[in-house]
Amino acid sequence: METFVQTMPYLAFLSAVAALGLAVFFFNDVKAASPGNERMVFLMTEIQKGAKAFLKQEYTWVAGFVVVLALLLALVIHPFASISYVIGAVLSATAGYAGMTVATMANARTTEAAKDGPGKALPIAFRGGAVMGFSVAGLALGGLMLVYILFVVLLEVDQAFEIVTAYGLGASSIALFSRVGGGIYTKAADVGADLVGKVEAGIPEDDPRNPATIADNVGDNVGDVAGMGADLFESYAGSIIAPISLVAFAVGIGAADAGAGSPLLLLMFPVAIAFVGMLASILGSFLVKGGDSTDSHALSKALHLGTNAAMGITIIATLVLSFFMFGGDFADQTGGQWWGLALSVIGGLIVGWALGKTAEYYTSDHFAPVKKIAAQTETGPATTILGGISAGMISVAASVVLILIGVGVAYYGGEVAFGDTDIGQLQGGIYGIAVAAIGMLATTGVVVSVDAYGPIADNAGGIAEMAELDPSVREVTDALDSLGNTTAAVAKGFAVGSAALTALALFKSFEFAVNQAGGAGTLNLNIGEVDVFVGLFLGAALPFLFAALTIDAVGRAAQEMIEEVRRQFREIPGLREGKPGVIPDSARCVAISTKASLKEMIIPGALAIVVPLVVGFISVNALGGLLAGALVTGFALAIFMANAGGAWDNAKKYIEAGAHGGKGSDNHKAAVVGDTVGDPFKDTSGPAMNILLKVMTIVSLVFASAFV
Repeated sequence: METFVQTMPYLAFLSAVAALGLAVFFFNDVKAASPGNERMVFLMTEIQKGAKAFLKQEYTWVAGFVVVLALLLALVIHPFASISYVIGAVLSATAGYAGMTVATMANARTTEAAKDGPGKALPIAFRGGAVMGFSVAGLALGGLMLVYILFVVLLEVDQAFEIVTAYGLGASSIALFSRVGGGIYTKAADVGADLVGKVEAGIPEDDPRNPATIADNVGDNVGDVAGMGADLFESYAGSIIAPISLVAFAVGIGAADAGAGSPLLLLMFPVAIAFVGMLASILGSFLVKGGDSTDSHALSKALHLGTNAAMGITIIATLVLSFFMFGGDFADQTGGQWWGLALSVIGGLIVGWALGKTAEYYTSDHFAPVKKIAAQTETGPATTILGGISAGMISVAASVVLILIGVGVAYYGGEVAFGDTDIGQLQGGIYGIAVAAIGMLATTGVVVSVDAYGPIADNAGGIAEMAELDPSVREVTDALDSLGNTTAAVAKGFAVGSAALTALALFKSFEFAVNQAGGAGTLNLNIGEVDVFVGLFLGAALPFLFAALTIDAVGRAAQEMIEEVRRQFREIPGLREGKPGVIPDSARCVAISTKASLKEMIIPGALAIVVPLVVGFISVNALGGLLAGALVTGFALAIFMANAGGAWDNAKKYIEAGAHGGKGSDNHKAAVVGDTVGDPFKDTSGPAMNILLKVMTIVSLVFASAFV
């Protein structure tokens, strides 16, 4: 058994290679499909050029930040920590770029396939998303295992586990800037295109007359594909690193002690779950096939079949792994039960799924909350906005209850597995919570595939409109796109849920690391102490400040975009009327979004890293309070903004499908206003919030020894 467990990093690495092989297979499969007529190819190329140009500039800006932090890690922690950090950052950026490349290639091909119905279009959109999904999962797991094998197994470096944790910091750095920068880009274009196009000019979404349409479609790829990919890369890597670092810092082991006994089993269990989850995702991805119906229930069933199958396989494999790893000597030594940690992982997986379903309930037009918001458009934008805010807030309560159930089940499972025994300072309940996070994200490959499918379907609809194809094509792409909004909400449920559990595990690791470096009792988290109390309030305020900065950034960029679209309608003769041969200056709008997002992402992105460092060097107790306060308010804000934004968006789409007066009505205009308020909520501030929580916690953990 011990020999098998020792091979687990190598097996996990091979499964990551298999995932990357599958990504290449799906890439070639999508590439072989027809991209359509000359106009469709032109539009696809314009979107691709805009997305590549933006990512190139974004990564150039972020590279400077990465270099500075890598030097700081080399000086303060260990030179190898900077290498691990750079590997995490480079692989995260690579995953985002790969996903964006295939998404901008799959959009026109999905449009062309939509001419033959959803049965042809859905698999192309999904397989385009699967390139993103398996690139993210494969590079995240493969890179982490490479770092672990190199620094822990082969070199047995001092501070090996701090070096491994730095990999997660690299992934988090790219994720934060990608989510914020991409989110500002896409929402500035989206808000500008919608408010001037739909509300003022009264023209359809993605109309070729609208100068902001190309920028909007570029934004879908840099924000919802590349940004989302970096986000899930970071979440997935972090969920594996959290239990590994927890064991290392709680038990006080170095690389030389990690190769046998109970520490080995506990270190390798999350890796084993990632391994079986990867294999399950690969199998599940082949089960997604489209039917002939545009009915959203049928499409949803087809799309989610792969996810559900992957979850089922992972649950069975988790039970088998738990039996073999914890049913023998470990159970004899601790007096625990083999099924305890399986319960923790499966509980995490089910709660992640339930969080997604909760998000679906509050954001899908099949359920009461969205229909209620659509009905409130009868009395104007104000009541529409109030309805979305209340729906988002109610969803927080439901999500918090689910997270608490997940924490309770995971804690109980860990306690059962450890019996009456603590291993070093490590309590079974805390370890159970840590592995529940990897349970949520074990099937990341297929979860991201389903999420990345959404922007591809959205782009496909835009191309259908701009290429002036038959309305039946847009009908198919709209059905796919509507489902894509729901799948995005489901993926955000997994990501935010795992963020809460991962941040809790990393917070506990931070506590152990501080006490290990400074002596027992160094960290005091008694809120009766002034520095802890001050830190708690600072932490509670930080997510609000972060949200305000990112929403303001979208507002400023959107304002510039709106003025530009108005100017072009005013100054280019025949543009608004759609005269033949008159085309908008789309490049100008792309340039506005690019410049604004790059400039605006710096302060919110730096905030997450600079604040914990400054507070940590002043008072480690204040930093502990700050992390606790930020975790609670950040989780609630993330859920609220993501679900409120999703509800407004689908209320608009529900009306566009014909309810409450349909397109062009006053109700529709009110719904568009609600949607534009929700845009930065669901695609900029909300998704970036879970990264903020983990970045602050992982920065604190990596630099813990330096603080004391």
